[in-house]
Amino acid sequence: MTPLLHGLLAGLTLIIAIGSQNVFVLRQGIRREHVLAVVAVCIGSDAVLISAGAGGLGALVRAVPGLVVAARWAGVAFLLGYAALAARRALRGGEALEVDGSGRGSGLGAVVATTLAITWLNPHVYLDTVLLLGSFASTHGDRAWLFVLGALAGSTIWFTALGVGARGLGRVLSSARSWRVLDGVVAVTMVAVAAMLAVG
Repeated sequence: MTPLLHGLLAGLTLIIAIGSQNVFVLRQGIRREHVLAVVAVCIGSDAVLISAGAGGLGALVRAVPGLVVAARWAGVAFLLGYAALAARRALRGGEALEVDGSGRGSGLGAVVATTLAITWLNPHVYLDTVLLLGSFASTHGDRAWLFVLGALAGSTIWFTALGVGARGLGRVLSSARSWRVLDGVVAVTMVAVAAMLAVG
């Protein structure tokens, strides 16, 4: 298997697994709220992390396990906080999809900050991108950069499809009740991911 194809398949396999980041991107895509910015932050973050892993940062993380532990508990706290907000929206209701898709619900800065937090405070991101993909890349020697390009292509394809493709669910989620269900699912997912981080 060529390094480029190996990177693409490995990247897609790790990124597609449902997690807090994917749920957030999906929600923003359905809301049509700063979708391109969210997708760009996710892809850009993967570019930095995968490149860092291929460049040797994975060895540093393995040498200082305290970094992963600190990131784990910061991630748990953030995810539980986000879950609480989603649960409150689910219980209170009152939200429905804006038909015009103007995305004026939250400011760009707030959405970007939340995307960054969900991405960078999740230890699984470091395990998947820095450690695993970094290790895979190292097996290709001086062609590791081709593996990195393949993994970044996978990230770009996935997040673009998830964010932009989610718009098709707009009609399904056009009622406030549908949004309450979605926020309930988001809250449960965030709590589940936080629990896995706490015990993992």
